[in-house]
Amino acid sequence: MFSAHESGKNISVYADETRPLLQGARLTAWELMQAGIDVTLICDNMAAQVMKEGKIQCAIVGADRIAANGDTANKIGTYNVAILAKVHDIPFYVAAPTSTLDLSLKTGDLIPIEQRAAEEVTEGFGSRTAPEGVKVYSPAFDVTPAHLITAIITEKGIAHPPYEESLASQGD
Repeated sequence: MFSAHESGKNISVYADETRPLLQGARLTAWELMQAGIDVTLICDNMAAQVMKEGKIQCAIVGADRIAANGDTANKIGTYNVAILAKVHDIPFYVAAPTSTLDLSLKTGDLIPIEQRAAEEVTEGFGSRTAPEGVKVYSPAFDVTPAHLITAIITEKGIAHPPYEESLASQGD
């Protein structure tokens, strides 16, 4: 996005807020604004509507870990966006450095998923937002299956399915 913007392309971005820690609102939106890229912040649960309205031409997400088959772990909610992109015929790309490739893991089923503190959900805005004692399930990441990913973009190039082959060449 940054390179396209610098080369004069007209780029506009819809950034999810990325709950519960709001990385999209706090970091992604700020970085895009600093670069002079037009950015609109949306609630996480708005992605389907924005896609339905035809405002999205492609989805680009990051990655925390990528398995040999292309399954990708990223912030919770990424899998949702991939499914929505598929339903709306929108290409879904993962952009990540090769340092996130873990070719020792055959599939994303082997990626450990961290559970986050309940308070990140129940007290996410500095005050209690949920009833005292409510149970909370809060995984930090989800795993997007490779079949939902159009391509994986790294500093070494673009990997296309079958990822077992194309990612192996980038992991060298």
